Amino acid sequence: MGARRLMAGSDDTRPGAARMRDVARVAQVSTMTVSRALMDPAKVSPEVRARVAEAVSAVGYVANKVAGSLSSSRSKVIGLVVPSIENSLFASTIQGISDVLRRHDHQLMIADSGYSAEAEEAAIRAFLEQRVAGLILHDTTHTPDAVTMIQRSGVPVVENGTLTPDPLDMVVSYSNHDASKAMTQHLGRLGYRRIAFVSLTSAANERSRDRQRGYRAGLEEMGQAFDARRMLEMPPGLASGAEALLRLVEGGGDPDAIFFAGDVLAMGAALECTRRGWPVPGKVAIAAFDNFDLLGHLVPPVTTLKLPRLEIGRRSAEVLLDRIQGRSSGAVAVDLRFEIIHRGST
Repeated sequence: MGARRLMAGSDDTRPGAARMRDVARVAQVSTMTVSRALMDPAKVSPEVRARVAEAVSAVGYVANKVAGSLSSSRSKVIGLVVPSIENSLFASTIQGISDVLRRHDHQLMIADSGYSAEAEEAAIRAFLEQRVAGLILHDTTHTPDAVTMIQRSGVPVVENGTLTPDPLDMVVSYSNHDASKAMTQHLGRLGYRRIAFVSLTSAANERSRDRQRGYRAGLEEMGQAFDARRMLEMPPGLASGAEALLRLVEGGGDPDAIFFAGDVLAMGAALECTRRGWPVPGKVAIAAFDNFDLLGHLVPPVTTLKLPRLEIGRRSAEVLLDRIQGRSSGAVAVDLRFEIIHRGST
């Protein structure tokens, strides 16, 4: 007997997956009404649409929008969600993922969450509706509904933004906490005693929070007191790095070194020092978090952390394909570490 075909919006037959009838039961409507609410919402009342939407969220239902696809098959597409397509830091990781997938007859589909957990949830839902073979998520904190969808889908997932101790499934990365702590202690070993720290805003960014915690842990282990005047959160951009430099140097914190947990922030600060004629490290030492190429060509070149972004992409794709193709099972955690590149700015 031929495999049963599913029409767009129909039920998913995978074991454990939420079914349209589950939504209907919770919403107390018929499955036909659920189908109409999802596929042609103008045909049902706002009250019914709201009840169906609440039920969809409650049971973790994901509609199958791949018309005519076999119920037993998946695509050969991997869905990737990154915080920003504009940020060049993600380019190497994306390239590494794409290189591996292409060699194994899979393709990459990319979505930009804009650093929003809700936008990431929407992207995850869209990917699951298209029956992707697997997901790669840069962020490691997700909305409860996103977690429910992923867990009920049975789709393998790799998180790669940081080495989270509690991954959804698999994790391939480095520890932002440990990297930040290592650079803070490196500056301490060089003799700096008033080390300031600048990160991107942390409210929706677990990596920034990890880097802040690593900075404070580094100070604590060295016996240096934390001074709130020496820690700033800034929006991204060169101008933000310059502004942070001035606020720290002129704001009473009197830093002898500033660790910027972002390469563009560090570049902005270094360029502002050049503009003002402030010697680096004579006026203040500067360290960065990522080995963006330009950092090595500034005068003086900037001390930084080298992160394995290309390898993170490659290994993310490899462990995901291993799971998809049945070569592995169970939890996977791959720590690719980091390296301190010491240069003239410190």
